[in-house]
Amino acid sequence: MKIEDIARIANVSKSAVSLALNGKPGVSEATRSHILKVVEEYNYKPLRTTRKKTTVDKKVIRFVACKNSEIITEHYQNLPFFSELMSYVTEGTKSSAYSLLISSIDADNITEELSQLEAEHASAGILLLGTNLTSEQVKLVKAIQPQLVVVDTWVNHLPVNAVSINNYLGGYQAGKYLLEKGHRHIGYGEGVPRIDNFELRKKGFFDALAEQGVSIEVDDIFRLPAMEINQQATVINLLKDREQLPTAIFCENDYMAISMIKSLHALKLRIPDDISIIGFDNIIESNIILPELTTIHVKKDMITKQALKLLIDNIETDNTDDTVQVQVDTALVERNSVTAI
Repeated sequence: MKIEDIARIANVSKSAVSLALNGKPGVSEATRSHILKVVEEYNYKPLRTTRKKTTVDKKVIRFVACKNSEIITEHYQNLPFFSELMSYVTEGTKSSAYSLLISSIDADNITEELSQLEAEHASAGILLLGTNLTSEQVKLVKAIQPQLVVVDTWVNHLPVNAVSINNYLGGYQAGKYLLEKGHRHIGYGEGVPRIDNFELRKKGFFDALAEQGVSIEVDDIFRLPAMEINQQATVINLLKDREQLPTAIFCENDYMAISMIKSLHALKLRIPDDISIIGFDNIIESNIILPELTTIHVKKDMITKQALKLLIDNIETDNTDDTVQVQVDTALVERNSVTAI
């Protein structure tokens, strides 16, 4: 039985079958489940399982996203931060002598799925979207492809090439900015689920406040979904009967900041007159929401440029021994969601 037979039985295209079998985006979950059910029913065994490993393509870089249920979901490429990052990766490879393969694998099945992809089309090196990955998961990837650069995760406890955001600096910049604007009663938007990037932002923010003897009360810490933009009933309920509100709130990313603005609007509170809001990431939506969001700019173009250069240099010099970890500094973008006291 061939892949064409599975496509005919499932009444889908050959490309849809290929995407479903390889765990790649491009088909709905319903279609993927239908195809896999047909595969199981007819005991289809892809020919690739009998192929010998292909020769490494010296001019191919593989971008790998490890999917999980919390941050890197099936549709991560549709989320503003990741879509912008991906666009810079794509443009960066276009201007080089390398072509790009984009692969999504299950974070809980890294070894099997990545080994299968590399057996089908061996890459010269991997850019790994490391958001929310553990050190053990990064090690699994490196064991398969030593030419590796991790993106968007600070992994200073591992000897591995990595380019990440200076999250601590960004949090510190946000804290200093609010203090300079005269704010002392400050709230904090804490993302759920917790990831290392958020913890570093939190430490930087709290350290900036502590230098001026300012602390944040437990009642002024608000937990919000990190990857959603909508009104938050929990936040609304916590704030609606408060006699004294924070004069400003920092949120660990722009998703949370925009959700906070929507929630405060539901309480008829004015931004920034009643409460100032500052976010982190500078996604496209931060310049569309009203008022436009003051935020910490993440230089996604520089992150991808540094990551690609590091990977390509190592591929061309066949260097896997010397590892480098780079943090790209952030910058404050001042718009209209923060006012001075």
